[in-house]
Amino acid sequence: QVQLVESGGGLVQAGGSLRLSCAASGSIFSINEMGWYRQAPGKQRELVARITRGGITNYADSVKGRFTIPRDNAKNTVYLQMNSLKPEDTAVYYCNRAPYYDGRYWGQGTQVTVSS
Repeated sequence: QVQLVESGGGLVQAGGSLRLSCAASGSIFSINEMGWYRQAPGKQRELVARITRGGITNYADSVKGRFTIPRDNAKNTVYLQMNSLKPEDTAVYYCNRAPYYDGRYWGQGTQVTVSS
């Protein structure tokens, strides 16, 4: 059974930083590309960052240069380091396989709120 547990969200002022964590159990982490998605109120869920098993990364234009997505294969964990946060980054953040998510694997997400 695959389980993804996100953590690390919170309230931060614009310009601040947060580090999100996604702990994965099951086989998904070792064989799949992983990604961070976010969903703001009234908007569709979007993929903001992804990383291959070998460490190749890709970012949405909206976060490029501000977010990074390191992973620790030994800990079965993928992170989202978010710097220079903006109010428009406010959303619930989720991890899942990428670039096409698996609907069975959505976790509870973690709320990120950036105040201006």
